Amino acid sequence: MRLFPRGRRQWILTLILLAILLGVAGYCCVAPAVRLSKYEPAEGDVIFQALPRVTDLVRMIEGVTESPYSHCGVVVKEDGKWLVVESIGKVKKTPLLTWAMRGRGGKFAVYRLKEEHRKNIPAFIRELEAFMGRPYDFKYRMDDDALYCSELVYRAYKNATGEQLGKPVRLGDMNWKPHEATIRKYEGGPPPLDVMIIAPKHLAEAEQLEKVFGGDF
Repeated sequence: MRLFPRGRRQWILTLILLAILLGVAGYCCVAPAVRLSKYEPAEGDVIFQALPRVTDLVRMIEGVTESPYSHCGVVVKEDGKWLVVESIGKVKKTPLLTWAMRGRGGKFAVYRLKEEHRKNIPAFIRELEAFMGRPYDFKYRMDDDALYCSELVYRAYKNATGEQLGKPVRLGDMNWKPHEATIRKYEGGPPPLDVMIIAPKHLAEAEQLEKVFGGDF
């Protein structure tokens, strides 16, 4: 078996291909790091990203809500390291750089609590901690133990303050029809049009938040 190409032309083509692959890999790593270097994190920041559109779930979230924000979490600091509390698979903490690299093009947007609401951040973070380990909610219900990403943020803030962070929207009032098949797949039945959903887009519209970074999706 020949492991290496024979001849000068084949070597040149191999080196060009290798350079392209290394360039793509380097960009995927460097782009998020460059963006992070321009962002000054603060605890309690709500951070949004567009996940790779490789799953029907991501395509459904972005399509139904008509927004590139398909995932979100909350920035916290622990032992001098910046992390994101998120629900993806389960509620957990992910290093901020790792989190940023997961998004399409390494892009992300950050919304911060306005000055008059920042007194709520310690209680907000305590409530996020209380949800650690909860499973991801594939049926998008707000009345069970499982939590989807924006529900985690919404419920933690409401538990901490008694206030809504954004306004839940009825599924039937969103762009659900083009994604009916995917909804049926995860629901295991007809689309529950009366279910109220708090999507990442709705969190970003909360009156308590202001955009402080990014968003060039």
